[in-house]
Amino acid sequence: MAMDLISFSLFTLSSILIVINPLGALLVYNTITEFMDPADKKRVAGHACRIAGVVLVFFTFFGSYLLTLFGITISAFTIAGGVLLFGIGMEMVYARNSRAKMTATEKYESIDADEISSMPLAFPMISGPGTITTVIVLAKDTPVLTHPLELGIILASVILTLIITYMILLSSDHISRRISQREYRVFNRLLGIMLMAIAVQFIINGISQAFPMLTTY
Repeated sequence: MAMDLISFSLFTLSSILIVINPLGALLVYNTITEFMDPADKKRVAGHACRIAGVVLVFFTFFGSYLLTLFGITISAFTIAGGVLLFGIGMEMVYARNSRAKMTATEKYESIDADEISSMPLAFPMISGPGTITTVIVLAKDTPVLTHPLELGIILASVILTLIITYMILLSSDHISRRISQREYRVFNRLLGIMLMAIAVQFIINGISQAFPMLTTY
């Protein structure tokens, strides 16, 4: 039991951390806050992480109910989510900004936007479709009444990841001076490979749930 919880905790934290990709958010953050003073940059980072936290906590608790409301089975959503995460991982491997997180138009328009902390930084960069899909899939079998510990692990992983993201955004100037574009691309490719592996596991889990007879052989 303890080993299962440890494995679940490590898988949950790594999944959420990789799909959010704080270094990827850092590049966008540097672009849209380039001409801001330090106080405004700090406020943008804090506001973005708070909004992302609210979004992810909401979908952790109510994502499965929304799927049921629209008649979508969790196995179908798990497979679709795995395909989405696999595509994001592929774009990370090829060192491209994922269009599932933010389009070029959103990035351009955000430069003069009043609420850049909410759009595009909080959504879709931090709490985008990939991250929302991840927390829904992770929480699908962990209702609060029967699996409170597992649900707590998911929420703790979300909060810890957002704290890490916030600290990275606050240290943007220091990190940008230390990490070159080449080093960032190497790190991003490694994360992309790991995300693709997580996506394949999601797809396998979804197929196993949709076609349980396949797992009996």
